[in-house]
Amino acid sequence: MTRFTTTTTAIAALLATTTLAYAGGIERQGQSPAILFQDGTYVEFGYTYVDPDVSGVQAIVAGATSPSGSVSGDITPSYSYASFGYRQDITEELSFALIYDQPIGANVNYLPNGGTGYFYGTGAGSQAEISSQALTLAVRYEFAENISVYGGLRAVTASGNVALFNGSGGGAARYQMEAESDYELGYMIGAAYERPEIALRVALTYYSATDHTFTGTETTLGGVVPTTFNTTIPQQLLLEAQSGVAEGTLVFGSIRWVDWTEFDITPPTYTAGVSPGNSLVDYDNDSFTYTLGGARVLNDTWTVLGSVTYEAQTGGFSGNLGPTDGRTSIGLGARYTSGDMTITGGVNYTFIGDATTEAPTPPFPAGTTFANFNDNNALGFGLRVGYSF
Repeated sequence: MTRFTTTTTAIAALLATTTLAYAGGIERQGQSPAILFQDGTYVEFGYTYVDPDVSGVQAIVAGATSPSGSVSGDITPSYSYASFGYRQDITEELSFALIYDQPIGANVNYLPNGGTGYFYGTGAGSQAEISSQALTLAVRYEFAENISVYGGLRAVTASGNVALFNGSGGGAARYQMEAESDYELGYMIGAAYERPEIALRVALTYYSATDHTFTGTETTLGGVVPTTFNTTIPQQLLLEAQSGVAEGTLVFGSIRWVDWTEFDITPPTYTAGVSPGNSLVDYDNDSFTYTLGGARVLNDTWTVLGSVTYEAQTGGFSGNLGPTDGRTSIGLGARYTSGDMTITGGVNYTFIGDATTEAPTPPFPAGTTFANFNDNNALGFGLRVGYSF
């Protein structure tokens, strides 16, 4: 039963990474303590590829060459990321894991449209990119009564850049910002209750926020100036549960809360002169993500699994650099086992929630609807190779 539990946990963790094409905020790779529950010495390598398709239609006239009805085109390039995990026993009760992942990220590209059409494509267009890396060292202690506790430190680095057309300056009349990579420490802590004879596990995990001070440059018509600003990668809480319901059959689910109202990017030159009093990126609501799924062991070689993930829409305006609101994802996965090696694959299709964006201020009054982003989607693929020894 233990092998069944760890097998389905690993597949569920893989599917989770392919559902995050456009999760709340800029979450890209969901944190998970799953590797801590593997048996013995275990190492795994993962790769995820996501191909989103997000486009919008302009709702207002933004100038003689930017009429209402202009179409943005697909503003979301495909992306990929890798992960790594290693787990080993220290004693019968104590084990540790080392985990590498890329927890947040964004890539938005309003392609140049030759000076006509969609406003954010004017001139050289508008682009934004955020990248991150995290390394977690965690330990887990198992008590006699089916209870375990775990925790560890997380080293998180992040960086980003923006080139935003709004007539404020820089190349092709764009505001530009470059933020150099910043490194900060956070932590994770959790507890789990298990009954291996029925593949039951309930685990609650808390991931702390990390507070970053970024340095870099901002560019406007006034030239290039050094900049410093603070941003918090938010805290989150993850509740996971699973249980066997029949021989070889398991159901599982999770609830994840992420405190996205903590996240704010407000470079001083931008908020002082480019868009007075406004943030470059911020969020008015936290996100709650719900997942429900089931797994079936077919034989000693194959296990299959399916899941549904839901994140409610919050309403109001979404940012022009992140024009989505909520999602529903359907995932399918399978694992092939041969001796000590396992190969896990998953595919996920995401219905991205419709969103309305706000026109930039200035030149438009605050609260002006700028564009509507409807009927968008993303397709994700994940592959994970694990080896026990």
